[in-house]
Amino acid sequence: MARLLAFDLDGTLVDSSRDIAAAMNAALGRVAPGGPEIPLASILSYVGEGARLLVERCLQHAELDLRPDDVLAVYLECYREHLLDTTYLYPGVAEALDALGGTSLAVLTNKPGDFSRSILEGLGVAGRFARIWGAGDVPSRKPDPGGLQRLMAELGASPAETWMVGDSATDVDAARAAGTRSAGVTWGFHPAALRAAGPDLLIDDPRDLASLVAQ
Repeated sequence: MARLLAFDLDGTLVDSSRDIAAAMNAALGRVAPGGPEIPLASILSYVGEGARLLVERCLQHAELDLRPDDVLAVYLECYREHLLDTTYLYPGVAEALDALGGTSLAVLTNKPGDFSRSILEGLGVAGRFARIWGAGDVPSRKPDPGGLQRLMAELGASPAETWMVGDSATDVDAARAAGTRSAGVTWGFHPAALRAAGPDLLIDDPRDLASLVAQ
């Protein structure tokens, strides 16, 4: 039986899409006033591999010749002020977490760790996780397996007893690299890429997350 479920955050537990997009467009408006906004769908296609890559891809989209690290600081400032304007738990997620009360739960995301903890605290579910780790908490981002391996070591779970749960190929690749199983949630930001990555299990409804502990 599973002893540890490690969850991605954006597109898996929460729909943060509009706050991310609003913060990115606000940042671009500060560094390059007067330019057109990047559509939500385009920004979402760039989410999942960390804030710096998100900024880099958005600068390429907008054809702006600016240093990503300079714009990253502006984006993080804009996003920090609006983490919970529209972000919400996907329907059924809170109930699913309750049903998993006997299993160790953790969050492993490429979003900054302090942002991730603030979001889950604001949504009232931070206490359900033994660890909430993101950028700044672990030395490398997914799909590198280091964060997942450290979670297993600290929470006493073997790879065979662990599931990585996420909405993207990045999560599937992290699970494979760490030797764990992967569960892909189809309600997230990257359903087509997720299916192409071939997770061990696809989940269409948060209520089905409870089945992982019996796999």
